[in-house]
Amino acid sequence: MGKPKLFSIVSMDGGMRHHQLEAAACQSQSLPPPPPAGASSFCGISLVAAVCLFLVAAWSAIYCLRVVITSSNKDSLLLKLKGWISKEEKSRRHQLGDNARRPEPPGRGSGWWWSAVETLAFVAANGSGRGFYSFVHARHRRHGPPGFRTALFGATHVFVSSPDAARSLLAAEPAGFSKRYVRTAADLLGEHSLLCASHAAHRSLRRAVAPLFSARGATASFAAAFDALTLRLMRGWAASSSSGRRGAGSVVVLDAALGVTFEAICDTLVATLPRDAKRQLQGDVLAVTRAMLAFPLRLPGTRFHAGLRARKRIVEVLRLEIASRRRDGCLRQRGDHGGDDMDFLQSLLLRSQQQQQPDKDDEALLTDEQIIDNILTLIIAGQVTTATAITWMVKYLADSRDFQETLRSVQLQLAPKQDQDSLLTLQHLSSMELAYKTVKESLRMASIVSWFPRVALEDCQVAGFQINKGWIVNVDARSLHYDPTIYDNPTTFDPWRFNGEDTKPPYSFLVFGAGGRTCLGMNLAKIMMLIFLHRLVTTFRWEMADEDTSLEKWAMFPRLKNGCPIHLTPI
Repeated sequence: MGKPKLFSIVSMDGGMRHHQLEAAACQSQSLPPPPPAGASSFCGISLVAAVCLFLVAAWSAIYCLRVVITSSNKDSLLLKLKGWISKEEKSRRHQLGDNARRPEPPGRGSGWWWSAVETLAFVAANGSGRGFYSFVHARHRRHGPPGFRTALFGATHVFVSSPDAARSLLAAEPAGFSKRYVRTAADLLGEHSLLCASHAAHRSLRRAVAPLFSARGATASFAAAFDALTLRLMRGWAASSSSGRRGAGSVVVLDAALGVTFEAICDTLVATLPRDAKRQLQGDVLAVTRAMLAFPLRLPGTRFHAGLRARKRIVEVLRLEIASRRRDGCLRQRGDHGGDDMDFLQSLLLRSQQQQQPDKDDEALLTDEQIIDNILTLIIAGQVTTATAITWMVKYLADSRDFQETLRSVQLQLAPKQDQDSLLTLQHLSSMELAYKTVKESLRMASIVSWFPRVALEDCQVAGFQINKGWIVNVDARSLHYDPTIYDNPTTFDPWRFNGEDTKPPYSFLVFGAGGRTCLGMNLAKIMMLIFLHRLVTTFRWEMADEDTSLEKWAMFPRLKNGCPIHLTPI
């Protein structure tokens, strides 16, 4: 069959004329006529529309099939359809009164697709130099106050950032909420950890552990022990600075702070561990911390798997230590004296042993699993968070040289009142007003714990939003600490902002949490930061040796990737 003869006529009405002639040619050779002018583009649009309709229909069918398969109730699909039909009606009910359903927070939905997208974005932020909070910050900027909704690891998360919301969720344990950390943190710390326990379990654990932090004698002993360790560290730095060797006078603050805080915390919690066991324990604690926000893959070579293996080694070390103390009769021998030389583990074991007596209330009885999980929790909460806060404090002062000099002059005036080689007491620390304001401002800006999660046990309302059962509501402490309506120039390091009467609204300073779950070791953390600051500022001047501000990847608590290297100059 020959090719049809085509005609090309160029004129104002040439398009139609061209089509008529071409149609005649095709008809003479039994070929289907071509589409009229413009029909080609119309067919293209129709094809795209058909594909879109097909995709929508397929997506709807898959979603309905998923609902049917995953449901334990055959009527769930009908309920879903009913919910879809009445969605418009529900969206108007919040205008009818306080008892009506409120609007849900803005943001992406809780479907599995958005959960996958948002989770990947969260993991990508955590694996970058911006840190995981960049994910939250970007959505705060997009949706504005007082909060937004997202979906992470299969759960709906709502981030709220108002003092009123913080009060309603943190002041007392609300009946409709319970504590909820990410699943990876709970797996690594243990189901009995204070950080992850339910309200009832937390109350019982806190009652058993709190007396160890409230005894003034124990606090004074801890302060003296930490000061001795810090003095030894400063003398080592001074000797290195005067040695004249290459690189002398440069130190990495994070490494030093992790070392000195771990030694102090470990001696307080488990004093009798051999040095090699302590060194292994320190490395394992860091591995657990790095895995807390990792993707929960239990595969060899993954960060989460390494964290689980590290936890297993920590549990084994503590289990052997407990068995050794019981076997050797240490509980009876040391308990008879009841002196201050008992470490926390000894006190917890002795308390549990006493509670087993018939005439004792067993509410405060702790099992070995509870003791082990909370020793690990206290090491992480006491060492890693405090060392990170110390590092940021040194960084902020390096960037604020004028204030560093002002603080130095104030602290040097306090120093002559005591021998420089004598240890600081709680009375000395209580007189360091400007240093304490420096600690507070450092904690505000660092915001080591970025948010505090609570899971809704029933449908409720928070910050004017409708919160559905099972959603996780996060009190965004970092957003509160950087709220310009609460703190003037919040990105500026300014300890003077805490001068005089504090006019800030309640629940706008959440560095240690609030309510019944306030950090048990907050006084010990303040003591360590004050002592480290006083010894450093009265011994050296310093400046940053590396201005890189990128954050460490996969860190549970935001800290500098370079560890904050500084150049020291003895004064």
